[in-house]
Amino acid sequence: MLTIPVAKQQTSRRMAWLDALRGIAAVVVVFEHAFKFLLPEARMPVKAVFEPGWYGVMVFFLVSGYIVPASLERRGSVRAFWISRLLRLYPLFGVCAAGVALLMAAGWDGLHIWWSSRPISMTLGHLTMLQNLLYMPNLVNVLWTLSYEMAFYLLVTAMFSLGVHRRSSAGVLGFTVSAVLGAGTLPVALLSAGGSGRMLAVALAVATLVATGLTAVLAGSGRVRQAGAVVIGVTVLALLAVNQSYPAPGQGLLILATMFAGTALYRAEQGEISWKEAGWVVLVPLAGIWLARGEFGLQTAIAAAWITFVAGMALRRRRVPEVLSWLGLISYSIYLLHPLLLESVERFWPEPLVVPLGLRLLALAGVVGLLLGISTLTQRFVEAPAQRLGKRLISGDG
Repeated sequence: MLTIPVAKQQTSRRMAWLDALRGIAAVVVVFEHAFKFLLPEARMPVKAVFEPGWYGVMVFFLVSGYIVPASLERRGSVRAFWISRLLRLYPLFGVCAAGVALLMAAGWDGLHIWWSSRPISMTLGHLTMLQNLLYMPNLVNVLWTLSYEMAFYLLVTAMFSLGVHRRSSAGVLGFTVSAVLGAGTLPVALLSAGGSGRMLAVALAVATLVATGLTAVLAGSGRVRQAGAVVIGVTVLALLAVNQSYPAPGQGLLILATMFAGTALYRAEQGEISWKEAGWVVLVPLAGIWLARGEFGLQTAIAAAWITFVAGMALRRRRVPEVLSWLGLISYSIYLLHPLLLESVERFWPEPLVVPLGLRLLALAGVVGLLLGISTLTQRFVEAPAQRLGKRLISGDG
């Protein structure tokens, strides 16, 4: 019989509330995109009062901010952190790309024209997962959030290497102020716009700078390591400041503020900083609501995401329902793969409004059921083996 160490069991139970939030967020995002393909008549009325997609991704960003820096600091190893992150993100990313290839083989024509006219740039941008900060259309619409996740990982790595990783509150304030002041004033796609040659040059430069910086951080010491961290930090901050298109510089910078706010809340919960200091995080949702003025649905989504996260923290010692833990376990698969199933529905029903509502609701239930089944399989046979491989590599047994 397999036995799990008590410390590991306690850690798992302590973090179960984060899994629950991931699961809830993933399911809400699925229904956001289902509106377009199956319930278009409900889409605008719902989004006018509540943006489910933004709610979901903001919950994701808060969870990432809370747990990702803690993962790096707990290990104390940049190498272990990146092995874990890469094997967490890329295997399922590959499955998603394979799914797109299958759709293309079946006759789907949803790829952006740049995939044929700028294939090297687009491929390189997606391999770095920074495509959304390189002014590139995403292979699958939901992939845009991974660019902000990757930017956060890189910034956290740079801060850790420079020894300033404890300054989460400074990150919160810095990105919040930048978001408010930069909204409407910062340039959009300043670096990458201007033709295919320029986009390729920027993609190559960014990939080179990030790779060089990470190499210096991983293999160097002293000033070399610090120089690598500075290169990473400056590169990412430049992209965030002047090379975003969607969701625009203000909202993009606010996303980073949101993740650093999650980190500040973690530090307060752990007693590393006072709750008074962590109280600055209240500026983040207030700034988000101000930036979204005139968009009531977006404002309520931001407020609801924060309320959900704070409620999760308050209830973190309660037992989490198993169904929510399970949804959290497969949430990454749910998030990445659901657009492919919905695109498949569009192949059969290009005009959903001519299809009876009852039949569309039945199809939605079928899509959700199939998605949960596929996600369970990909978690078991793709994500879990990759994570086990990562643990072996980190321990030196692989």
